Amino acid sequence: MKLWAGRFQKETDTLVNDFNSSISFDARLYKEDIAGSMAHAAMLGKTGIIEAHEAEKIIDGLKAILADVEADQVEFSMENEDIHMNIESLLTQRIGQTGKRLHTARSRNDQVAVDFRLYVKKEIPVIIGMIQDLEEVLVKKAQANLHTVMPGYTHLQRAQPTTFAHYMMAYANMLKRDITRLEDCLERMDECPLGAGALATSTYPVDRFQTAAALGFRCPTDNSMDSVSDRDFAIEFLSACSILMMHLSRFSEEIILWCSWEFKYVELDDAYSTGSSIMPQKKNPDVAELVRGKTGRVYGSLITLLTVMKGLPLAYNKDMQEDKEPVFDAIDTVELCIPVFAAMLDTLTVKEKNMRAAASGGFINATDCADYLVKKGMPFREAYMIVGKLVNFCIKAGETLDTLPLKDFKAVSPIFEEDVYQALELNTCVNGRQVYGGPSAESVQQQIDHIKDFLAQRKKG
Repeated sequence: MKLWAGRFQKETDTLVNDFNSSISFDARLYKEDIAGSMAHAAMLGKTGIIEAHEAEKIIDGLKAILADVEADQVEFSMENEDIHMNIESLLTQRIGQTGKRLHTARSRNDQVAVDFRLYVKKEIPVIIGMIQDLEEVLVKKAQANLHTVMPGYTHLQRAQPTTFAHYMMAYANMLKRDITRLEDCLERMDECPLGAGALATSTYPVDRFQTAAALGFRCPTDNSMDSVSDRDFAIEFLSACSILMMHLSRFSEEIILWCSWEFKYVELDDAYSTGSSIMPQKKNPDVAELVRGKTGRVYGSLITLLTVMKGLPLAYNKDMQEDKEPVFDAIDTVELCIPVFAAMLDTLTVKEKNMRAAASGGFINATDCADYLVKKGMPFREAYMIVGKLVNFCIKAGETLDTLPLKDFKAVSPIFEEDVYQALELNTCVNGRQVYGGPSAESVQQQIDHIKDFLAQRKKG
C-alpha cells in the first residue's frame, strides 16, 4: 500500500504508477535524501516533537540504509514512486512503527526541494574544479607561446596580428567568468527549504535554523511557498552550464578549423583523434566535434526547465518532477566534456611556423601601416585611404606590404621612409600593442599572472 493511500479506495492503475514514478532517475538523490532525513529526525528529537530515543533509532536506521545502498544491496521499488518514499518504506520495514514518525512536520515538497538543492550544491564545486584544471592547461599553453605570432580574425578574415598566448588567454578569461557565475549561483542557492512543509510550514515547533545548519546551508529560506515552488537555482545553474558549454563550443570550432589542412595551425595528439572507416588519410577532431554537439544538449536542458516552470501557479505542481532529469543530464554532460577537452588541448601541438606564415599574408599589418603614417602627423582617415590603395596595388602586383619596394610606398605618400619595414615587422606589430589587455608579450604575461592569482585564491579558499 502506498504511503499516501488513506484517502483512496482503488489501487493506482499500473500505467499511472509507471507514468508517475520518478525512482528511475531520482534514485541518484539517495545520499541527499538520507542526509536531509537525518537532519530532520535530529531536529524532531531535539525540539521534543518526537522522543529523543526515537530520533536516534531513525538516524541509526538511515545510516544502515545508506551503507546498504552504497554496497549495492538495496533494490528500489517502482511501487514506491520516488527516492523519498523508497527510503521511508525501507526504514519502516527495518525499524517498525518508529520509522513512521520520520515524516512528522515534513512534506515531500520540502523534502525534494532540499534534496535537489543539496545535489546541485555538491556538483557545482566539482564542475568549478574541472574548469580550474582547464584554466591551468590554458595558462601552460599561453606561457609557452608568448611569442608565437598568428593572425587574429574578424568575420573569419585575417585582421590583425596577435599571438597564440593572447588567444589562449581570451578563453581563460571566458572560463574565469564561468567560474564566478557558478560561484554566484552557489551563493544564491545556499538557503535551506526544509521545514517549509507542503507550502505553509507546520503547527509543530520545527527549528529550521537547526536543520539548515546541519545540512551546511547558510540559512533557511525566507518564504515557505517560495521554498517549495522555487527552481530558480536549477535554472540559474543550467544557464551557467549553457554559457560554459557555449565557450567550449566556440573553442572547439576554432580547434576544428585550426587542425584542418586549410589552416594546419595545430595538430591533435593521436590519442585524442579518430580515423575514418574508409579514408586512410583522415585524422578527425571528434572530441572537439562532440563537445560542440553536446552543447545543444545542455541548451535543451535549460529550455526544458524554463518551459516547465513558465506557467506554474504557486506552490508545488507535479510538472516540477520534470526538473531533475535535465539538470542531471546537464551535469553528466558538462562533467564528461571538460576533462577530455582539457586533455585534448594539453596534448595538441602548436604549428608555430604555419601560424607565422599565415600571419605574413592577408595584410594583417595594414592597420600598423596606417598608424605609421598617423604617428608622422597624417590624420587617420587620410592614412586609412592611402593604405587601402597600397593594399589594392599589392594584390594586383602580387606583393605584400612587407615586400613592396620603398619607391612604391613613396608613390602614394612621401612620408614613407625606410623605417616603415621595421614598423610592419610582425613582432613589432604585436609587441607594440602594449595597451592593457593587448597581445604584447608583456601584456599577455600580466594576463597569465592574473589568471594564476585567480586560481591560487580559489585553492586557498
